[in-house]
This record gives sequence, C-alpha cells and structure tokens, in this order.
Amino acid sequence: MSASPPPTRFAVALYPGFQALDVFGPLDILNLLSKRTPLSLAILAPTLAPVSTRTPVSGHTASQSVVPTHTYADSPSDIEVLLIPGGPGTRDPKYVGEVEDYVRKAFPNLRYLLTVCTGSAIAAHAGVLDGRRATSNKRAWDWATSQGPHVNWVPRARWVADGNIWTSSGISAGIDMMYAFVAEHFGEEVAGDLADVAEYVRNTDPDNDPFAKTDVKEKNGVAK
Repeated sequence: MSASPPPTRFAVALYPGFQALDVFGPLDILNLLSKRTPLSLAILAPTLAPVSTRTPVSGHTASQSVVPTHTYADSPSDIEVLLIPGGPGTRDPKYVGEVEDYVRKAFPNLRYLLTVCTGSAIAAHAGVLDGRRATSNKRAWDWATSQGPHVNWVPRARWVADGNIWTSSGISAGIDMMYAFVAEHFGEEVAGDLADVAEYVRNTDPDNDPFAKTDVKEKNGVAK
C-alpha cells in the first residue's frame, strides 16, 4: 500500500466509439469505493453532448451514451487520476485528436494516468508513454504498438504499472487493473471487499495474461 495519501479526484476521457466495459467496469469500482471514501469524478468529452459507444463504422447495432460533466476545454484543474478507455473510436483521428491534445496538456499535473485496452494507443500517440513500459489489447496489438514506437511494450501482461502510469490489456483487464490500483492506494482489504460486493473473481497477478499472443516476443523492450 502506498504511503502517500490516496487520490480522490478522478476523471475519464470520453470520445465517440469508446468501449463500454473499459469505462463502466473501472468506474463501478470507484462508485462502490465512494461509499467508503468521498471521491469526485469528472466525465470529460469534446462537448457536453452525450457520447456514444457507437460510430458510423464501429459495426454496433446497439449502443449506450454517456452525458459528460465537463468539456476538455473546461476540465477541472485538480484532477489526480485520468482514465483513458479504448474502443473502435481510437482508430479515427477526428474522434481522439482532442483527447490526445488534452492528455499532453494535463499529464504533467496528474498524479496517475490509467489506460484500458487501446486507450494506451491514445496515450502513446500523445507521447506520454515514451520510455515507459506499457501494454494494450492483444487483438489490436500490432496497430496499438505502432502508435508508440518509443514505448517499451510488454506483450504478456494483464496490466503494467510503471511509475505513475498504469496500462491494461483488453477490455475486462481494466477491471483487474482498477482493483489493483485500489489495493495499492486504499489497501488490499478494501479492494477484496469491493470485489466480494461485486461478486467478481479478480486476477491479482499482472503477469497472468491468458490472452497474450504466443507469437509476439519482446525485443529491446519493444514488442515485435
């Protein structure tokens, strides 16, 4: 458990075509945690219009929308932890360009940056992962890692914590990462209790990655 005071001011960066579980899984853990510890949560997006999980080319016939609390232009200045989800929208610059600009600007003032799935591709393209160890969705591995040629991509990891940057593998891995993040800052007992309330069986080993591609190897810190 970290010796520093735990973070209490969180935000999530949304864009059209975000993956639903990338967001709702980690945020539900924070919702439950907030019953024990007061937390604040800002939902950021380019505008205050509802943000959909679907885009014209995403292939979805069902979708959900989330109403932001702030735009990137007027985001709170005291955010401690920023969560970046992945999703089909990550592949379209018109959807994530503003997210990347915000990440570059906000990162120096954050205590922690967390990414789920191809959210790490956004962070990598923004340049904030350079020289860091990170992981991403194994089904999108080649594309995701191409977004950050100077990132030390870890091909077999459920999640990776490198200093104040935490990145996780595909979709549901964000839940395991968030429980680990809670355990680090609020205690293992708290994380375990929250998982019990959710009836969730945690993967507590960051190196246990059953979805890793067996033909991907790490070379000079960069997956090839």
